[in-house]
Amino acid sequence: MLRGRLFLMESETDPYSLRALLQWQIDCGADEAILDAPVDRYALEAKPPPPVPAMPGAAEAVPESPVSAAGPDPVAEARLMADAAQDLPALAAAIAAFPHCELQKGARSMVFADGQAEARLMIVGEAPGREEDRIGRPFVGQAGQLLDRMLAAIGMARDAARPEDAVYITNVLPWRPPGNRTPEPAEIAMMLPFLERHVALAKPDILVLMGNTPCQAILGRTGITRIRGQWTEALGIPVLPMFHPAYLLRQPLAKREAWADLLALKSRLMTGAST
Repeated sequence: MLRGRLFLMESETDPYSLRALLQWQIDCGADEAILDAPVDRYALEAKPPPPVPAMPGAAEAVPESPVSAAGPDPVAEARLMADAAQDLPALAAAIAAFPHCELQKGARSMVFADGQAEARLMIVGEAPGREEDRIGRPFVGQAGQLLDRMLAAIGMARDAARPEDAVYITNVLPWRPPGNRTPEPAEIAMMLPFLERHVALAKPDILVLMGNTPCQAILGRTGITRIRGQWTEALGIPVLPMFHPAYLLRQPLAKREAWADLLALKSRLMTGAST
């Protein structure tokens, strides 16, 4: 921060330098200006009031026993809340009310899903990025635009009228991790019951897992360069791991493998998911 301030003082009349400094800060993850000094907002949560001293001669109060020495189980609570949701709007409301994922405290939006819920194809990504967090829809940034072009190449779209041509899209995490970092195992575990219920309610014929994080969540495996293109089964339906579009933007040569996976996906949809 000191280096940035000195640079600003030296070039405060140079708009090109100011823009370069702003872009550098955005690349570092500082994409929102709030105050001049950082504030730990987690430390600003309301604290319980101090205990009231007992009056002389009063009987000593017996403290209540805690429900559990380790506190509430986020995964078990997520499972109960997810199983209680009977439709997709109820599931979205349950996720919004889930109190144990700290990511929602720093996110602008809860990114639930996009596309046609009746679609035969459901795509699961990792987590919202900056644009997704701003708009509230999954895959709307550069990676999302590439995904739309990939789907269009095989005659599919998230806004297609026919279920056989439509796509339904969600993520493992509904909130953006700070700085677009990789989701932590504890975050994946507590949100997995909601994702599994999401798939059960949407009832797709085929599930595409884009990137390592959804493969870790659904399949318990990582190493997308090894497992991509290999059909498997999870949650009772066929599953195809594929490269995430963000990876393809960084590694354009991998688009050849992605095209092969798209053709295999299209063939599976045309011949029937059960074959």
